[in-house]
Amino acid sequence: MEMEISIQNEINQIKMRKPHVVILGAGASRAALPNGDKYSQRIPLMDNFVEILELGDLLHDSHINFKSDNFEDIYSKLYKNKEHDKLRSKLEERIYTYFKQMQITDNPTIYDHLLLSLRDKDIVATFNWDPFLIQTYQRNASRFMLPRLLFLHGNVEAGYCEKDRIAGINGNICSRCGEALKPTKLLYPINKKDYHVDRFIGLQWKELQYNLRNAFMITIFGYSAPKSDVSAIELMKLAWGEIESREMEQTEIIDIKSEDTLYNTWKPFMHTHHYDVHRSFYESWIANHPRRTGEAYINQYFYTKFINNNPIPKDLSFSELWKWLEPLQDVEKQRENDK
Repeated sequence: MEMEISIQNEINQIKMRKPHVVILGAGASRAALPNGDKYSQRIPLMDNFVEILELGDLLHDSHINFKSDNFEDIYSKLYKNKEHDKLRSKLEERIYTYFKQMQITDNPTIYDHLLLSLRDKDIVATFNWDPFLIQTYQRNASRFMLPRLLFLHGNVEAGYCEKDRIAGINGNICSRCGEALKPTKLLYPINKKDYHVDRFIGLQWKELQYNLRNAFMITIFGYSAPKSDVSAIELMKLAWGEIESREMEQTEIIDIKSEDTLYNTWKPFMHTHHYDVHRSFYESWIANHPRRTGEAYINQYFYTKFINNNPIPKDLSFSELWKWLEPLQDVEKQRENDK
């Protein structure tokens, strides 16, 4: 009996039907575009949000200590005080404008490698407002079947038709009624978020929960689970269920924080030793087993075989990258045709 799975063996396998669920936070966008967007606009995190978006002039007369607080704390204080409703609206408008004008860089990024390394059974759910994930999807979707995208806090590039419940690109036409898709609402940092109130966001969460219940692996990339996302963590925990019933599923975390910190944050999603912590995306299951994370997982944990990494090349152009990935998709298409 062969105890080792070669790279070619893995490429030729299509065994896993369950989804691989990936959850992205601001740290993922920062990792994908460490030098900023195409025009060098910087990617903000909560602790430098006010500085990067230059919100100080708006906050100056608010009597809130915006120089020491991060944006999560600042916005929560503004939200609690009705006197600041007008200021809050101005902040939201400036934030939307900042993210809406951002453009992904021309060469492949970590986001391209991420989406191209997953299949259409998989899910990428993001808390980020920036347009990079949708822009990445648009430039690769004509060549490859890609995972479904979910926007848990809304997104500047996502649009929605309330009447027909159809989502798409902000400003595109609804395929049923012919009206322009309306911008999705952006959820801002407050301690209790009513995800069900907004129909679009409620449907995004419903789909995430369904896929979490059925996932064989969850990857959390650059998401710090801030205090303002208590509701989000509870919803994910509810869907994931008790860790005692997840003795075979794998949790993967990609983050630059210490392993102890990450373990304490995410231990409700970890069953004993069934977790991995990576500082780089390129150390992950996704990057080392592109389009075959499930097959690698089955081979290692169910069949207890030695597996070989098949790392996605970091420095190829789009045409070279697509050519490198074609053999994987060719097998997928053949399996579908054989059904």
